[in-house]
Amino acid sequence: MKHTTYPLHVAGLVRDLPICRVNDNLYIGAFVIFGDVELTECCARDLLKVAPEHDIIITAESKGIPLAYEMAKQSGNNRYLIARKIPKLYMKNVFTVKVNSITTAKEQTLCIDEEDANFMKGKRVLIVDDVISTGESLYVVEQLVEKAGGNIVGKMAILAEGDAQERPDIIYLEKLPLFHPDGTVME
Repeated sequence: MKHTTYPLHVAGLVRDLPICRVNDNLYIGAFVIFGDVELTECCARDLLKVAPEHDIIITAESKGIPLAYEMAKQSGNNRYLIARKIPKLYMKNVFTVKVNSITTAKEQTLCIDEEDANFMKGKRVLIVDDVISTGESLYVVEQLVEKAGGNIVGKMAILAEGDAQERPDIIYLEKLPLFHPDGTVME
């Protein structure tokens, strides 16, 4: 019997994730916090309970943005940073790093500008994302923070998928399994 959804239990909530094809042999549970205010608030709350002391939060565009916003809001910070996919017109003296992600078909660039770099210089920086899988996006954000002179104090995600589940340097709320083409969990 083919499974088309996976029931994820996280932050005291349950969400049925659609199982989506990455390639012929690999399927993933599509976790999307966009539009789900309750999920975003509850995950931010639970991550903050275990977050290291930090001065600023940064995330990669775009799925981590609601989480970074809500974590900043709940922790009383009035600012968070976004590593953008492309430089925007208002950005000056842009730092860029390239990335390949499991959920994106082609190479991406992530960037920050001089204002954000100056803001995080010497500060304790917490990197957050919705899901860490291959760790490529996380690695690129780490490089941007280091280039800017920020001090990385933690790396967090709502979910860890695949090999990321075994990384001792990542704090996460729940594991997200990978799936076979028939929707069964890979062991």
